[in-house]
Amino acid sequence: MSSKSVLVAAVALVATTFCWQSAMAQASAPLTRAEVKAETRAAEKAGKLTPAGQGGAPAAAPASGPTKTRAQRKAETIEARKAGTLAPAGPTLKADVADRLKPTAKTRAERKAETREAAKKGELVPAGEGSLAPKK
Repeated sequence: MSSKSVLVAAVALVATTFCWQSAMAQASAPLTRAEVKAETRAAEKAGKLTPAGQGGAPAAAPASGPTKTRAQRKAETIEARKAGTLAPAGPTLKADVADRLKPTAKTRAERKAETREAAKKGELVPAGEGSLAPKK
């Protein structure tokens, strides 16, 4: 065989391969709109759709429901309240609680007068700019 006949055979083989692939691609027709909607509904029911804007794998289904009934939780709360082990709502630092329980040393009028005086001197810190303001 000459190199020319080998080249012709190779070109014929490549052409045949491309023709066969395009013929097979046309054999599997695209899905209709109804078929796509049905597939989407089935995936949604199975929990396999990714929530919008979250990318990645679909969110796993949450674990089974609560392990205790509402009545059991209420009973535990009542017992904790009786035993004094129930955590207080709101600020839970002991210093915060102790400060709230102390009687104030100044009257409201005295505090208002101090604030007016600080405003006249320009000593007030604008809202959101104090030392405890959130960092940006």
